[in-house]
Amino acid sequence: MAQLFSLGDFTLMNTDTLRYAGFGPRLASLLLDFIIMLPLMALSFWGSAQFRLFEVYYFVPGIVFGLFYSVYLVRRFGGTPGKLMVGIRIRKLDGEPVGYREAFLRYLPDFILGILMSIAFIIPVFHMTDAEYHSLAFMERTKRMVELAPSWYKPLQWIQTAWVWGELLVLLTNRKRRAIHDFIAGTVVVHASSKATPPVVADPAVSA
Repeated sequence: MAQLFSLGDFTLMNTDTLRYAGFGPRLASLLLDFIIMLPLMALSFWGSAQFRLFEVYYFVPGIVFGLFYSVYLVRRFGGTPGKLMVGIRIRKLDGEPVGYREAFLRYLPDFILGILMSIAFIIPVFHMTDAEYHSLAFMERTKRMVELAPSWYKPLQWIQTAWVWGELLVLLTNRKRRAIHDFIAGTVVVHASSKATPPVVADPAVSA
């Protein structure tokens, strides 16, 4: 039960009626978001195959789209399209809708890791000629780019892997099914039909 204090009395916000979304609905929402993003991923795959510097040109638009999808839509509608379709919403701990602060903080770890991974894969294309780049098949090109990537690329991969498994472990081991990014942002994921009980003003003398 969360408590909100005011002058002369205090207000109790009962969050016991919130139905927290578990692993299943959250996984389903991720899969739906993945399906929604497939056309964009296909465009990125095609562009990378056709143009050596495609990732350079896509870098800023990709950042803007990520912020739109994972921050603006979360603030505006309470979740990404995948979450909305599954019927779950992102809320503050007291059940109130999230603001831009919470939406951005939830996305911040993935935002930072995504930018660093993109930079790590942009650097190699400047060390390859168009002839070399287009002479290699996809798997060979990827292997070559990994070879040319900065020294911090592999540690970054380990950090990203640890982050993903850490998120899952934390989500499965607490009652409210909060992942690490939920703790960072002060959020929970709940079923859309659940609502916090309206505030009740209590007399301090009685509550004491």
